[in-house]
Amino acid sequence: MKSKIINNTLVKFLAVGVLNTIIGAGTMFLLYNLAHASYWLSSAANYVVGGIVSFFLNKYFTFESKEWSWSQVWKFVLNVTVCYILGYGLAKPLALKALSGQSVKVQENVAMLVGMCLYTGFNYLGQKFFAFKKK
Repeated sequence: MKSKIINNTLVKFLAVGVLNTIIGAGTMFLLYNLAHASYWLSSAANYVVGGIVSFFLNKYFTFESKEWSWSQVWKFVLNVTVCYILGYGLAKPLALKALSGQSVKVQENVAMLVGMCLYTGFNYLGQKFFAFKKK
């Protein structure tokens, strides 16, 4: 089981993730800190922008999926949505509790960083075993 999870697709997924992080997280932190958008709008924008890049790079480069179907697109969207809700939904209350003496801005910035990490782990598993699962 371990070799099915940790292999060359993980390395490719992480490389794609670096690019997504630069684009998506840049969008998220700029919206939150400079445009003063809300936590949820800023973090959601991260995954709309990064999700588009991620779909194409992970589909063709990471998981080398040759098929094209709307079913695959919807599986990807469902996966990203569930991972976003789980990652950020868990991160915010944890950060608020752990950093209760800090300002809301510090708490929510940390929550966004933790949410990114949780999202990445959930998303890799979802893409590998659900969205782009080899038949």
